[in-house]
Amino acid sequence: MSLSDDSRYLRGGPVAQRIIASVRVDAAIATAEGFPPKLISITVGDTAAVDVYVRNQRAKAALAGIGFEERRFPADITAGELEAAIHGLNADPRVTGIIIQRPVPAHIPIKTLQAAVHPLKDVEGMHPASIGNIVYNQLDLAPCTAAASVELLRETGLDLKGLEVVIVGHSEIVGKPIAFLLMSEGATVTVCHHMTRSVAAHARRADALFVAVGKPRLIKADMVKPGAAVIDIGINAEIGPDGESRIVGDVDTESVKEVASWITPVPGGVGPITVAILLRNTMVALSRQRARYQATYGVVDKLAAE
Repeated sequence: MSLSDDSRYLRGGPVAQRIIASVRVDAAIATAEGFPPKLISITVGDTAAVDVYVRNQRAKAALAGIGFEERRFPADITAGELEAAIHGLNADPRVTGIIIQRPVPAHIPIKTLQAAVHPLKDVEGMHPASIGNIVYNQLDLAPCTAAASVELLRETGLDLKGLEVVIVGHSEIVGKPIAFLLMSEGATVTVCHHMTRSVAAHARRADALFVAVGKPRLIKADMVKPGAAVIDIGINAEIGPDGESRIVGDVDTESVKEVASWITPVPGGVGPITVAILLRNTMVALSRQRARYQATYGVVDKLAAE
């Protein structure tokens, strides 16, 4: 049975298409009203892997009717110079959102750059204010990968209220935001990390299991509750028996799919939705910026975007 025919697989492509179609409608309306949405991508240095992400973001933005522009900076730029460039984009009313492509050179602290992006233009949902807002149930501008992962869980049709959820991995931009997003829906959430005494014992209790630790095939079939939903967020390069490199997740998909009722493929699961969420966040950001403009000047018209 192929991946596309197997109902156990939670494929991200169809979900992403629906999100982008909805964004396209909103973007067309905003553009007609004089507020064309525009994303600025910041790349530091020359990284081939980053170029792949940028091309994908540009293509999906075009499908959604959102402008996209890449700004490249040399690898030896200082953190201060880069922050100054970001502040300039913050002040430009023609810019809706700012994306910082990772990785950046080691001498530039990524958290400093994320904090430099104004919260109203933080379409990646990684500014400290954006992360903090999730605690207060302001969920519409969440980190893209975390929101994409929860979106896939919704595709199962499971009632999130009271659902037993276990998250393996507690990063600031994936594990922790997923926990807060699901707690806001009434789920009971356990977060495991490198100091957890028995990850397997916790994982076997989960109705829904999220895994984002960067360890290939960490989760085996005997660690999964029969009938569970398994959301694999890991992306790892692995050399197969044939000597070829391939992408695998943090879950041993072939064995786990025989136990779980739903499982995300890697690639093709969370990834496609992440970019779609980025575009949806762009329209949320635009709406907030227009509201701020109206509150400040008492009128919303296309002069704000000129």
